[in-house]
Amino acid sequence: MKSTSHHDERIAKMKFSSVYPHYVDKVEKKGRTKAELHQVIEWLTGFDEQKLQELIGEQVTFETFFQRATLNSNVHLIKGVICGYRVEEIVNPLTQQVRYLDKLVDEIARGRKMEKILRVA
Repeated sequence: MKSTSHHDERIAKMKFSSVYPHYVDKVEKKGRTKAELHQVIEWLTGFDEQKLQELIGEQVTFETFFQRATLNSNVHLIKGVICGYRVEEIVNPLTQQVRYLDKLVDEIARGRKMEKILRVA
């Protein structure tokens, strides 16, 4: 992916709380649950339900959200295309992390089994 500073900066400044409802809508429209979404977010970031709600309440940006996260050691196993870009080829680390989350949400919505989404052996 070409690194465009404008695109990367826009993602960094976007509030997680403004995108989160769209994640919930996307998975629920496809018959999945908010609990499954939270399970995936916790797998990726280490944030439990309480911490996630705190971050939403604080209206943190994606930059702050991922600065506070402890990424899963298997994050490198997330591969594929999201928003027209291969996640494993994204140069900017923050943009890549946001796209990892987008990819996981997409996998939930597509009906993929949780074991596969969570990269369980």
